Amino acid sequence: MNPVIEIENLDFSYNNDINVLENINIEVSEKDFVGIIGPNGGGKTTLLKLMLGLLKPVKGSIKVLGTTPQKTTNKIGYVPQYNTTDKLFPINALDVVLMGLADSNSFLPWFSKKQLDRADEVMELVHIQDLRKKTFGELSGGQKQRCLIARAIASSPGILFLDEPTASVDSKVESNIYELLKELNKEVTIVLVSHDLGFVSTYVNKVACVNKKLAFHKTADINSQEINKIYNAEMSMIQHQCGL
Repeated sequence: MNPVIEIENLDFSYNNDINVLENINIEVSEKDFVGIIGPNGGGKTTLLKLMLGLLKPVKGSIKVLGTTPQKTTNKIGYVPQYNTTDKLFPINALDVVLMGLADSNSFLPWFSKKQLDRADEVMELVHIQDLRKKTFGELSGGQKQRCLIARAIASSPGILFLDEPTASVDSKVESNIYELLKELNKEVTIVLVSHDLGFVSTYVNKVACVNKKLAFHKTADINSQEINKIYNAEMSMIQHQCGL
């Protein structure tokens, strides 16, 4: 498989202070499903922001889809952490999805039939086609996440990035969302940040354990010793078979 993300010898710090990330090396292949895990403050979200091009390393290199992350804006999809203030925003589910197809170079205030058809297609794909006209704030937590995922994949990205996509939902909805991501992974590379290795390891095929430094493994190779090393604490772990 061709590499779609390549990071070599990367260091990052805020304001040239102490390194948040140090000597990071990772290669993500096409159609990988990668889970980024680690303790709070370990650098998970910072690493994701570097891949998105929102931050720049102080040392080392990072390539996404063969170029710098800043040049891949229209080739990637991103689902940020759900913000509870969004529920008051007066916009319906269809309009949220269409935001993923908006052309920043166009001055036209409407969407073409092709774009509307694509929005309907992805809403059907994530099973929210019957919620088209519902206000975003009226949706349940799981429905909101499906709507945001539909927005992120509307432009047919090469990579889908997600930051804690199930942080605001219960375990049943969490399972449903990961089953959806497993299906989407047949067509797109997925990289997600999560705090829950036990749940994520059921679905991902590779795990990036981040705590300033990074250990990158196939899911089957992760064991309790590796987890203890990353979290700097004794942790119990349930073994999973990902089946990917």
